[in-house]
Amino acid sequence: MEASNNKSARRSQRDYTLGFKLSVVALVEKGEFTYKQAQKHVGIQGRSTVLVWLRKLGKLDWSKPFRHPLMPKSKETPAQKIKCLEREFQDEKLINQVLNGMVDIMDKEYGAGLRKKLLIRYVWKAKQKNEISLAPACRLFGLFRQSVYQSISRMEVKRETLSPIKEWVMYWRQYMPQVGTRKLYQLIKPKLVEHDIKLGRDGLFTYLRREGLLVKTKKSYIKTTFSKHWMKKHPNLLKDKTPTKPEEVFVSDITYVQSNEGVHYLSLVTDAFSRKIVGCHLSNEMKATDVVKVLNMAITNRHYEHDAIHHSDRGLQYCSALYQSVLETNKIRSSMTDGYDCYQNALAERINGILKQEFLLYQCNTLDELQILVRESISTYNEMRPHLSLDMKTPNEVHIIKSQQKMLA
Repeated sequence: MEASNNKSARRSQRDYTLGFKLSVVALVEKGEFTYKQAQKHVGIQGRSTVLVWLRKLGKLDWSKPFRHPLMPKSKETPAQKIKCLEREFQDEKLINQVLNGMVDIMDKEYGAGLRKKLLIRYVWKAKQKNEISLAPACRLFGLFRQSVYQSISRMEVKRETLSPIKEWVMYWRQYMPQVGTRKLYQLIKPKLVEHDIKLGRDGLFTYLRREGLLVKTKKSYIKTTFSKHWMKKHPNLLKDKTPTKPEEVFVSDITYVQSNEGVHYLSLVTDAFSRKIVGCHLSNEMKATDVVKVLNMAITNRHYEHDAIHHSDRGLQYCSALYQSVLETNKIRSSMTDGYDCYQNALAERINGILKQEFLLYQCNTLDELQILVRESISTYNEMRPHLSLDMKTPNEVHIIKSQQKMLA
């Protein structure tokens, strides 16, 4: 075109045909160029020539600043826009490749068919939310709609088969709200066998997660031991010793619990072999007389007469003359941690954690209410809660078994 070739000659509005002007206007209104880019592209001189054409001949209102929805938001040319889109496409292709590779690894290491199962579940959920259409999704991923419906039907049947499990889980959770899944599986296993439900421990994890029944542990810590005092400390006798029978080793500790009346202190004595709590006392203070009550309870409930060791931290209460005199009278040797090292009294710390994280979950109004809750919790712990370290038996079961074996011998 002459207007494009001869750029040095000055031209006026009358030098351009109406058809030419309309073609330039169409290029701009389609969003292929901004008016300045179009002006430069066709070699039009002047700063606002095309803008005048747009206002006069265009279908849009150019009397005020306006950006067409299809026009580029920046000054990039269509070629630059294409390059940008190509780069985004390559990035999406790389992301897709990495995700597919991850799914392939999961499919190989965790079981065949995982990709298809997850794909069907996602496609079905997206379809129910009206986010995608089932037919195009099946076509893109090589699925048959019939196979999707069959898989969903099998899932529904399985869900119906597993429906009684929730009732069994909630039965045990009313006594032990925070009991772990492995222990829970051991507790409901007889019911699974009775109803011929095939579900493993990992399957129970999956079921509880899907039903929102997994528990989260809560960790909190307040130091209740003061070991920097003048009283005599005893050596640690458990460094090279592992208990082999009940009441051979007792471990003691004090932990705090709260009610609306304030902070209270729970003293415990636990049998290291059977994990049974054999003595407890709840009070408003950490006096030696309160801790001695727990020790006397443990001694009164003893079933065996063999020598025993009492292990604790270096707290004032355990080092006191009153407490040590009770141990000497009953021929129980005293053992203590080396300095303030909670790992040397790990079992007692663990029992404290179990009670507070699995049983004493709700704050009572008064000390009397809290005492009832503590008694119920310890009873449930001793009689119903299985332990991994006891081959999934309860503390009472281990204590009774050993007692019966002694009587038979």
